[in-house]
Amino acid sequence: MRPGPSIATPIYPPGSLLSCAFFERPPEVVAPLLLGKLLVRKVGVGARKPIVGRIVEVEAYLGPHNDPPDPAAHSHRGPTPRNSVLFGPAGHAYVYSIYGQYFCMNITCEPEDQAGCILVRALEPVTGLEQMARNRGFKTALAAKIAPRELTGGPGRLCQALRITRPAHNGLDLLSPASPLQVRDDGFIVPECIVTTRIGIRHAAERPLRFAVPGCACVSGPKSLTGKRIFIR
Repeated sequence: MRPGPSIATPIYPPGSLLSCAFFERPPEVVAPLLLGKLLVRKVGVGARKPIVGRIVEVEAYLGPHNDPPDPAAHSHRGPTPRNSVLFGPAGHAYVYSIYGQYFCMNITCEPEDQAGCILVRALEPVTGLEQMARNRGFKTALAAKIAPRELTGGPGRLCQALRITRPAHNGLDLLSPASPLQVRDDGFIVPECIVTTRIGIRHAAERPLRFAVPGCACVSGPKSLTGKRIFIR
């Protein structure tokens, strides 16, 4: 990653909120542009030290209007009570549970009823490492010695680290200044990314819809991460 703004003295809130227009595009277009942006979790009323992670790995999931449809997407059979958020406005959190104990967070894309989304697969910790460690079940005193990937490398881990759950965060507007969970841009630039097939799914896994920051230790399987490199900007 190319060095961005210094994070030695975090400014709260960091950067600026992304716009709805940013997400009102196909998820495969938005996904690489989302790399380097910040996921911010405000903790408590008036908190001055939010938990912040930089997005370093994502996967795009296409809405049912695509031809062919994406069988790996939760929306591919149409709207249901479980996935209704996907068919709403762009820039909202769609949180679902896996194995009955972990959560994964997606960000909705495209205009209403299109139901595209982006799964946030990994973050690079920026601020709030001790809180992340505590949320992940580690001893706070060891936070500085814990590999960042152990904190936020994977969709389930990052949701634990930021304490993101379906009951509390599903449907939240990530672009609202009042939201406890936000996506923000602090000017950090990721000039290129690696494109690979999606992982951890059974259907349509061959589609090249996973995007990751090259050389980042927080992504899934960093030592074996290979694929086509594309320029983002």
